[in-house]
Amino acid sequence: MIPLWEKVEPWIDPIAILAWGILLLKYWITGKLNILIHPNYFALTIIGGIGLIGIGSVKFWQVVQAHTVESEKPKTSQNVQHISLFPPGWSSVLFLAAAILGLWITPRTFGSHTALQRGLTESLPTTRTQPQEFRTAARPEERSLIEWVRMLNVNPEPDAYTGQKANVIGFIIYPPSLPQGYLWLSRFVITCCAADAYPVGIPVLLPPDTSRQDYPQDSWLEVGGEMTTQTIAGERRLTIKATKLTKIPEPRNPYEY
Repeated sequence: MIPLWEKVEPWIDPIAILAWGILLLKYWITGKLNILIHPNYFALTIIGGIGLIGIGSVKFWQVVQAHTVESEKPKTSQNVQHISLFPPGWSSVLFLAAAILGLWITPRTFGSHTALQRGLTESLPTTRTQPQEFRTAARPEERSLIEWVRMLNVNPEPDAYTGQKANVIGFIIYPPSLPQGYLWLSRFVITCCAADAYPVGIPVLLPPDTSRQDYPQDSWLEVGGEMTTQTIAGERRLTIKATKLTKIPEPRNPYEY
């Protein structure tokens, strides 16, 4: 009598490979790749998903053929000793389990909790500063949130931008150190994948008689106004003096690059 595990084990590898191929293509089809990796790697991910489905299909067919003709090869291969961290077949089980979790759990965009953990900033690392992007000067109100942050990297003096119009999109954070009457508008910047994403943003001075309760944390806003210099927590900061706050749904692509 052949143990159940020995009957099941040959099928785990092809099923796991197929599951990972399906998972990658599912993320692409459902638009979830936007919140997992940089667009530069979309094509590689799609090709990888198709390749895994191809490899998994071939291995699946090989297992079917082996069972049909009652091949002796799997029996003899059991005598070969392998050094592995896990018992034979268990690494494939973990590989399959990870794919199943990915198919079951829908990835979500990072929010304020992750942003506060990773640290809010109004600047980019030196390697991300690209002054050449400002040679074609756009109108100030056409700059995105990260473009304003890049401007601050080039010239950190907030008074240089006072009076310029602004119209930006981001999600709301209320850091503990931010005074009442302000909110922090943020976006995550992604370099390669979600694991290296980090938040950048700019404080927003709310209009008079505006309550924070009307704009809950993690909701998305389009903020219109003009740039001003405010002293916040003892530091002079470039701040958007808001004249218009519009609630918007989370963008299909929530990250900046």
